Amino acid sequence: MEAVEALGLTNQTYFILQGFTTLQIFIFEVILLMFLITMAGNLLVIIAASTDPALHTPMYYFLQNLAFIEICFTLSIVPRMLVDLLLERKVISFFACALQLYLVLSLITAECFLLGAMAYDRYVAICQPLHYASRMNRRVCLHLVVACWVAGIPPALGLTGWLFSYPFCGPREIDHFFCDATPVLALACSDTHLFQYLLFITTDIIIFLPFILTVASYIQIIHTIVQMPSAERRLKAFLTCLAHLVVVTLFYCTTGLVHLKPKSSVMVHSRKLVALSYTVVTPMLNPIIYSLRNKEIKHALRKVLGSKASLPSQAH
Repeated sequence: MEAVEALGLTNQTYFILQGFTTLQIFIFEVILLMFLITMAGNLLVIIAASTDPALHTPMYYFLQNLAFIEICFTLSIVPRMLVDLLLERKVISFFACALQLYLVLSLITAECFLLGAMAYDRYVAICQPLHYASRMNRRVCLHLVVACWVAGIPPALGLTGWLFSYPFCGPREIDHFFCDATPVLALACSDTHLFQYLLFITTDIIIFLPFILTVASYIQIIHTIVQMPSAERRLKAFLTCLAHLVVVTLFYCTTGLVHLKPKSSVMVHSRKLVALSYTVVTPMLNPIIYSLRNKEIKHALRKVLGSKASLPSQAH
């Protein structure tokens, strides 16, 4: 409470994030390392895809935006969590909590729709290769990316504004390490049944619309791959989709699961661990997954890292 008083906050203007209460130094060190890997990995993907002309294709344009979403999402949660772990100052202002929730909701929605757009890109590339250049031209890709980013704004703005219009009572302790909708909602004093119902409906729409597009795309992709005459072509086509399939699976098994069943007994007891998986682990793994078996990205990264390494020697 001394931290609250020192910050000049009253009971009406702050929340307390309970976060992690044990092994805080160990958790801090692990998350800091993963945070640095996440930032470096996603930044390298963006730089490589921007500077190498061979990567100026729709797939890598979408991948750049995915990496940028991961950076923004990580920055909206992890730095504050690291400060809370290190200084044990777990007070967050009313406005900062609302802003964090808005960013989380809008960025998750944008990522969800972007993964659907990436599935459609793979569908056109494999099932309609002769029309790929016209159907996935620069203008279409730009419109798809803008739509993905914009799609997250109305639901995030509406849900955040509505949630923080409720009166809050009690100790104002959020049983989480960031301001997520369900633990914040648990502190509201008035009837929240209508909000919970609309939150569930909105979450279903945001998750299932891109999911249906992704499943439909991959049904067509699998059908096309199976009909390919040579095993080599089938393997090559499958490998172009493998990274996206793994990323989509990670996303829906973590983010989708925790938001579709927020009040299940499993989610209540393991919410923080599951949240760690999609706030820290997945953003770190995504650039690694896309780079692991991708010769084009590996080559571009070698060029980027090689050019940076050669700068000091050129200076001499």
